[in-house]
Amino acid sequence: MKTRSQGFTLIELLVVIAIIGVLSAVVLASLNTARSKGNDAAIQSDLAAIQTQSEIFYGSNGNKYDSSGGTTSTCSGAGTLWSDTTIIKAVTAAQKAAGNVAAVCGSNASAYAIQVKLNSLKSGATQFWCVDASGMASTSPTLMLGGAIACP
Repeated sequence: MKTRSQGFTLIELLVVIAIIGVLSAVVLASLNTARSKGNDAAIQSDLAAIQTQSEIFYGSNGNKYDSSGGTTSTCSGAGTLWSDTTIIKAVTAAQKAAGNVAAVCGSNASAYAIQVKLNSLKSGATQFWCVDASGMASTSPTLMLGGAIACP
């Protein structure tokens, strides 16, 4: 008497593979959303670091954010808070978390503002995270103009 070993049928294997495929699709979709939200949290954290460091810079430089005498409309410039190494690192990290989208900055002797595009889309609309010298930290649907020294 011969005994046949019992195994899985082709149909059973295809059903299991289909179930695994559906579950992995759900997990990957959730992972992309989580990654996007994580990048937004990184942007907000980097800009909060800029807020803190800018106050240290302000106090250390004769109560000025910008000693150049004018209004700076870029995230760089000698004699400005944008030349501080900690702030440069935070701006670079925020831009990287935003998918290498450039930040919009502005400063003068008494104020500054910086804005970076967020990754997660709320209702399909573009959102920007903005911080400024007044302590404001919020989202905005509009991009501030280069050189602006307050969040919109």
